[in-house]
Amino acid sequence: MLRSDWIAKRQGHKNLSQMHYARQDVITEEMDYVAKREKLPAELIRSEVARGRLIIPANINHPNLEPMAIGIASTCKVNANIGASPNSSGIEEELVKLRQAVKYGADTLMDLSTGGGNLDEIRMAVIKNSPIPIGTVPIYQALESVHGNFENFTEDDFLHIIEKHAQQGVDYMTIHAGLLIEHLPLTRSRLTGIVSRGGGVIAKWMLHHKRQNPLYTRYADIIEIFKKYDVSFSLGDSLRPGCTHDASDAAQLAELKPWVN
Repeated sequence: MLRSDWIAKRQGHKNLSQMHYARQDVITEEMDYVAKREKLPAELIRSEVARGRLIIPANINHPNLEPMAIGIASTCKVNANIGASPNSSGIEEELVKLRQAVKYGADTLMDLSTGGGNLDEIRMAVIKNSPIPIGTVPIYQALESVHGNFENFTEDDFLHIIEKHAQQGVDYMTIHAGLLIEHLPLTRSRLTGIVSRGGGVIAKWMLHHKRQNPLYTRYADIIEIFKKYDVSFSLGDSLRPGCTHDASDAAQLAELKPWVN
């Protein structure tokens, strides 16, 4: 597989992220590969990764991946969504979707599975057969794993599923860490409320447990997981608007504040 030898050389290191190597002035094989794809100097790719303005989603457990970049200096990228549901699921169906996405030029693929079938088997089959980065929203499976019972839905359940996805080879994950319990009253004047499924799950969890968002309070723990497997963050916009009336309202702007200071 393309990256097997590259990854083998890094065994024993605690931080395997591309950003870590970039900040050590190391141009990894992934960075060099991306530079050739983008027709850019490898040093530019390294510096942009070091600055946090470009990412290379490349989990160490996805060795057949063909590295690509997302960032200001790179070309525009297209993501495709697939996913199993209680109404329609199965490995072959998802692999057909994967092949179609790759055939028609998708640069990344987001698995939005919400239930039905063996989600772990489906996800691992998709990763094994995918030359492009695979993303997930782990909170979906976290909720499914406790059968939607918020009483038994703990902080550790969130982290357990996140690490499971990382171990399976997921390259990037949507983490809804920006939604805080103090933001919830700001949604009362909205016409469409919280339209993000992940945001809705987090909001219901906080209201049920009367506690802060665990993806925020345990953010440092998530970073440690991501460093071990080289997983990239996709910060979920939990309070994105569902209609023009709700656009750029107090709720949406409040979620953005922790990340722009």
